[in-house]
Amino acid sequence: MTDTPFTLECSRQFSPAADIFRQNFENGGELGASFSLYQNGEPVIQFLGGWADRKKTQAVTHETLFAVFSSGKVPAALVMAWLVDQDRIGYDQIVSGIWPEFAQNGKEAITLGSMLSHQTGLTGITNPNWTPADWFDWDKTVNELAAQAPIFPPQSASGYQPVTYGYLIGEVARRADQEQRSLGTILREELCAPFDLDIWIGLPEAYHERCAEMVKPKALADLGDINDATRAAFMQKWSSPGGKGAAAWRQAEIAGSNCHATADSLARLMQLVNDGHIGEHRVLAEDIPAKLSAPRISGQNLVLPFELTFGAGLMHNAPNFYYGPNPQTLGHSGWGGSCVFADPITGLSGAYAMNRQDNSLIGDTRPTALINAVYNCL
Repeated sequence: MTDTPFTLECSRQFSPAADIFRQNFENGGELGASFSLYQNGEPVIQFLGGWADRKKTQAVTHETLFAVFSSGKVPAALVMAWLVDQDRIGYDQIVSGIWPEFAQNGKEAITLGSMLSHQTGLTGITNPNWTPADWFDWDKTVNELAAQAPIFPPQSASGYQPVTYGYLIGEVARRADQEQRSLGTILREELCAPFDLDIWIGLPEAYHERCAEMVKPKALADLGDINDATRAAFMQKWSSPGGKGAAAWRQAEIAGSNCHATADSLARLMQLVNDGHIGEHRVLAEDIPAKLSAPRISGQNLVLPFELTFGAGLMHNAPNFYYGPNPQTLGHSGWGGSCVFADPITGLSGAYAMNRQDNSLIGDTRPTALINAVYNCL
């Protein structure tokens, strides 16, 4: 595939990873993609390849924004970490203390840490009158979630919250912030703009022309055994936002599922998980990464067909090891194949983003091969 444009920046040490990046295209698995890696805040890999559009007229550049879906749950979780650092809320604080309406139907004891680790029992909306367009009404959605009964007993297990996650923690963030800013606004003003990070939850229309065109997978994902929590999360006709068009979806602030970003900016942001820094700048107090990373629930997830351990918005690498060989690594994957990860042992922080989606829920073979190649080079 000699006509595919590539920018492959790395030292000779990591040239085997560049070979894997090329092979992902040669094998037909990619249209456009980006992989970025930092070590202790210093850049070590910047790979760009392929095309931002189906017609292959626009090459992927440093300016290309990818929709990373649930990989955006980590920037959202880092907003919450910033609010914890600012003493606006605590991980063990009961959510209904700041959002009284949330106490309905047996949810009065749910903590922020439990919400961030998918233990609310609110994997989706169960109201049969709900529509895909209703998700675009923020107040209507958070009021619906506050009133809804949990699908399983809260804080008894994890049940992945693909879309509801963004509304749940977004409403908590708004109420916790002194200025009542939205989660996407806090992300921009406190974590992104000061460090020139190109990460957006709620993308202004002026930037839409920079977005890569997504190519959906042809096959459905394997969701394993189907239960009520799975049906609410993925299988109802109203499970995901829709009916308003791509522009409205990009502009909406759905922190769990519609983040737009460059891989390079995500990789830089992920240093916060390791040591609270972005580059040389301390952003979070020394104790916050440990609180963010501490395991909060382990075991079989009730929505995804995996055994998972969650911290406060991040997945622990063990027992699945999709983000390299170190069990201390934390990360998250997004629908279609994107992922972010941070390894406090090696100081690595990285991100992969692409526009040809696979049907893997977690552990897409393209980033997995890249990450494994990186560790083989160390």
